[in-house]
Amino acid sequence: MTSPSLATAYHALLMERQGLEQLEAALQGPMQVGFEAALEAILTMKGRLVLTGMGKSGHIGRKINATLASTGTPSLFLHAAEAAHGDLGMVERGDVILYLSNSGETDELAPILLHATRLGLVQIALTSNPDSTLARAVQIPLILPQVPEACPMGLAPTTSCLLQLALGDALAIALLGRRGFNQDDFHQLHPAGTLGARLRPVSDFMHSGDEMPLGQETMPLRSIILEMTRKRFGCIGILDEAGRLSGFISDGDLRPALERDLDATYAADIMNRSPLTTTAHARAQEVQHLMSHRPTPVSSLFVLDEERRPLGILHIHDLLRAGLS
Repeated sequence: MTSPSLATAYHALLMERQGLEQLEAALQGPMQVGFEAALEAILTMKGRLVLTGMGKSGHIGRKINATLASTGTPSLFLHAAEAAHGDLGMVERGDVILYLSNSGETDELAPILLHATRLGLVQIALTSNPDSTLARAVQIPLILPQVPEACPMGLAPTTSCLLQLALGDALAIALLGRRGFNQDDFHQLHPAGTLGARLRPVSDFMHSGDEMPLGQETMPLRSIILEMTRKRFGCIGILDEAGRLSGFISDGDLRPALERDLDATYAADIMNRSPLTTTAHARAQEVQHLMSHRPTPVSSLFVLDEERRPLGILHIHDLLRAGLS
């Protein structure tokens, strides 16, 4: 039997899901023209997109600002209450203003509206009240569906905030697509943290030079065991006469061969001639997925140049330590 608390939680999710469905319908219908106009205004602006709002709308505005900035749209958040106390100086000619106010009657937005109008700026509003002061004052009103809040009292901003956030995300992603913003661009703006690690090339994580366990096709099994023990990767790369990787021997390949004559069995006799490899420019997240999602996961692989010469070796633990999983 569902507890009263869970029933209330489920109802809140239901209300918010229904709100998102109404937002989707609005974007496919009456909001479509305004949304396209907002995209064009932001894409062609000479300055930055200035987001502003109060209370919960302000918090949502900060998050949308962070998403926009991190996906290639120059933006900043202007606290509406601070604007009239000097922060209006943050707004310049060439900027575009994006207001967030569910009611459209937030008093603190008035000085910003006046200042932006004096500067001749394009102004966009996210509000659910088409007859509000804010909706009538801006050139591009984006009218959100008037939906019930998930709060059982209908007071705490919940569903309305979710719609603001969802439309902000939709705007940011649409701008990202129009700009042709790609993974390289994203990495430039996210060099740190787990996101940064996922987008870094594997050359940043690989071991090179004398750290690589390498041998020749004619290397006897006894020497192979010694080299694998010294380098501690649980494998060895086998090179042909031109220094190209021609094979790979792992611990799993080695065990069945231990019953043979250690001095009369050679690398070429037991090596895997089609090992998994990668290139120096491959992204860490792609290689980690490649190593992990195989019938038999791979713990180490070699990084090769265009001529199949080893540049380094990568162990799965190098990626896990960087926060990839």
